[in-house]
Amino acid sequence: MGTEMPPWPTVAPSYGAVVLRKYADSDVDLAYELGEDPYIPLIGTLVAHPTEEQGLTWIRDQRQRLAQGKGFSFAVADAQTGRALGAAGLWLHDLAVGRATVGYAVSPKHRGKGVASQALRALVAFAWAIPRLDRIEAYIEPWNRGSVRVAESAGFRLERLMPESREVDGVLTDMLLYSLKR
Repeated sequence: MGTEMPPWPTVAPSYGAVVLRKYADSDVDLAYELGEDPYIPLIGTLVAHPTEEQGLTWIRDQRQRLAQGKGFSFAVADAQTGRALGAAGLWLHDLAVGRATVGYAVSPKHRGKGVASQALRALVAFAWAIPRLDRIEAYIEPWNRGSVRVAESAGFRLERLMPESREVDGVLTDMLLYSLKR
């Protein structure tokens, strides 16, 4: 299996009322909203309570993920208005062995409306368009019942608890490993 990165999709992945698209500088409001969540800055590259410049830097960094060989970082947007509602990523760090990891976050303002579930379904459909992928993994904190429901609704199945497997805010944290196989 080759390890070269697949190209950016020519048609934006979508499902239901959401579309996965490239980030735009105008998505800085999403950076502000995600940065206000007490947990999201602990698990990603967005700083808590970002300034405009920090938000724009985060957006520009997301646009570079594919060129850096990391994978796809999408803004999750309302298909009608284009407004960014969240973030979704397909990380291809194990592409040589046919594995990818997904991640998703929705702005606190837009949670509880099915945005994450629709985004994950769009992301999975896009992932299966990459011929070399056989398995998609999601790592979820055991307390995060909402994320567990999202993963399960997209067909992911719990494999196991991974004790102290990921560092979050300087502390080794238990994670649930969910997977979806082609």
